[in-house]
Amino acid sequence: MLQKLIAQIAARWPRSYAWPARDIMLAGGQRLHLVGSIHMGTQDMQPLPGGLIKQLQRADALIVEADITQGASPFSHRETDRPLSERLSDEQLAYFTRLCDELGLSATPFMTLPAWQIALTLQAQQAQRLGLRPQYGIDYQLLQIAGNTQKRIIELESPEEQLQLLRNLPEGGLALLSDTLEHWHTNARLLQLMIGWWMQTPPKEVSLTLPGTFSSELNDVLMNARNQRWCHFLQQLPAGRYVVAVGALHLYGECNLLDLLKNR
Repeated sequence: MLQKLIAQIAARWPRSYAWPARDIMLAGGQRLHLVGSIHMGTQDMQPLPGGLIKQLQRADALIVEADITQGASPFSHRETDRPLSERLSDEQLAYFTRLCDELGLSATPFMTLPAWQIALTLQAQQAQRLGLRPQYGIDYQLLQIAGNTQKRIIELESPEEQLQLLRNLPEGGLALLSDTLEHWHTNARLLQLMIGWWMQTPPKEVSLTLPGTFSSELNDVLMNARNQRWCHFLQQLPAGRYVVAVGALHLYGECNLLDLLKNR
């Protein structure tokens, strides 16, 4: 009864932080500090806020989407598919070629790669053009601190499971590549918005409206379904304190993880 009362009070008057985060206490006594992570960050995002480091020090474990310091990189797989000219429209192919020129990439090596791999490569290059680097990513920095202090690390997914999710996308992830091309500039603005959450002001509400960069079908697979699985996973944890770092888009917007946990 007391834990339920504390959880109700915390939900009504949520504590605010200088970084994108929310606290929630579940019925099983799990105290979660949910952090809206960015997987690639700017140099100014290092070191992490002192308050967040203290949260991790007090926690029983760090929970991340996947331990990105372990496992294979999705860019190391050299699978092949039909020529890109057979998978994209003429307009899409022309735009893809133009983007490669702008990014200083040769389009030729991409022509027979799976569409999901092309999409991830383009997105990584776009992030780097905006000054973001993997070593400054929030979850990467948290993992480094956890590893150095021998803090327990729990994965919501393994890197291999994430890779298999991409491999299982219909048509080799063609929808992901199409969305990447269609929403190229929107995605850049979204990255800049999330950087602002860390460098300036985090959002006050989690149920805010964000620009869409996925089709509804892809959003169901990559966002909604995973949030549902993670919600169930977090509810099964033993009682204790946890810092949970997930991509910021899983914590904010429609069907976000925090609202799912509240509704359960």
